[in-house]
Amino acid sequence: MRNKNIIIGGAGLSMVTAALLLCAAPVIAADGAVGTLELQPLISEALQNNHDVWVAESRWQSSSSKVKLAGSLPDPMVMIGYQNEGWNQYTYGKMEGAQWMYSVSQMFPFPGKRALKEEMAERDAETAAAMHRAARLGAVAKVKELYYDLFLTYKDLDLVRERTSLFSRVEEAALARYATGMGQQQEVLMAQTEKYMLLEREVMLDQKRKALEAMLTSAVGRDQSAPLGRPVEPDPAPVPASEEELVRQALENSPEVASRERMLRASEAGIHMAQKEYYPDVTLAGTVFSRSGPFEDMWSLTATFNIPLYYKSRQGQALASARAMSSAAVHDLAGIKTMLASSVRENYSMVRSADQLMDLYRTGLIPKTRQDFELSLSGYRTGKVEGIIVLNRLKAFLDVETSYWTQFAAREKAIARLEALTGTGDQAAPQGEKHEQQETR
Repeated sequence: MRNKNIIIGGAGLSMVTAALLLCAAPVIAADGAVGTLELQPLISEALQNNHDVWVAESRWQSSSSKVKLAGSLPDPMVMIGYQNEGWNQYTYGKMEGAQWMYSVSQMFPFPGKRALKEEMAERDAETAAAMHRAARLGAVAKVKELYYDLFLTYKDLDLVRERTSLFSRVEEAALARYATGMGQQQEVLMAQTEKYMLLEREVMLDQKRKALEAMLTSAVGRDQSAPLGRPVEPDPAPVPASEEELVRQALENSPEVASRERMLRASEAGIHMAQKEYYPDVTLAGTVFSRSGPFEDMWSLTATFNIPLYYKSRQGQALASARAMSSAAVHDLAGIKTMLASSVRENYSMVRSADQLMDLYRTGLIPKTRQDFELSLSGYRTGKVEGIIVLNRLKAFLDVETSYWTQFAAREKAIARLEALTGTGDQAAPQGEKHEQQETR
């Protein structure tokens, strides 16, 4: 009767196993169908095709085109008019005051204004260039983080599939003990339940893999229908430098700092420009009065000045606004430097912690938990250890290995963020190469 119960229970659970394996089958088939995925080609592809990078580069080009525009003179004005004497008839050539008038005028800003406007536009272009660099660094960091997340998901899938066989060994031992009367059916069900929960985890990991592949495809600007492949296991990246050196590099090379510095310089030029607005501009005009008959042509030269009469409500308020913007730029620069230093120290700490944990897992916990599981399984077969202990030892072994690769991925992602923070993460393609080529064309 006991063996019959085992067969019935085993048959019912086997149907569940078959259903889960059918769900997991596409995962296995997909792994075999696609090739490998390397990180560096993805980075190069992202720098060429990422939409955020293209938007930032287009804004850079637009800002660069406005530099000369800001410093140029306004368009000259041409005036054509006619002056008539009387209302009853056309008196041109008959009356002295009847004449055609032709005038050309040009407005000249007060000395220094054009140079300040050009300087402000140049600082804006430099800010846009820094933001383009930041977009490149951000795209590279995002690709790296998604790549390591995808690698970790594949590694977790491998571990789940490998550990499923170990749970099968526990199940076989439980069935053997139950068949000989040494164990209970509950132990068999516990072992089978743990195995099926592992299969459920495999299906969930496969869903996560598909989501990460979609995000990575979007990050590199590739067609969503194109397959990616399995990430190649990367070698651990070396730590770029010491913590203090990384902080120094971030403050010197970060495009975020560079953009804020350019904004500060632009705001300082804006103050000077607001001060210059207290001085009038001049418009020079030359006019020719064309007359016919016995009347000679005439000409005139005029200079027109604007008077900053309402300086309290116009120029004064503009100057106050420019000074406030400059103060905001000063604090924004100080804030971004503080944030960068904090982010560098945080990610550096994550790298060092991951190194310590990985060494602990690799040299201590992984071999110890594996040995502990094998010993408990042997003791379970001889009736010296309970089944729940064996299952707990096996789950601990799986958790430790998973934790090792989780720390590996976290370490590589932290280094990728450090490279973005210190401005060294986009070395796959020269900065500004495409921009210069497009301007040449």
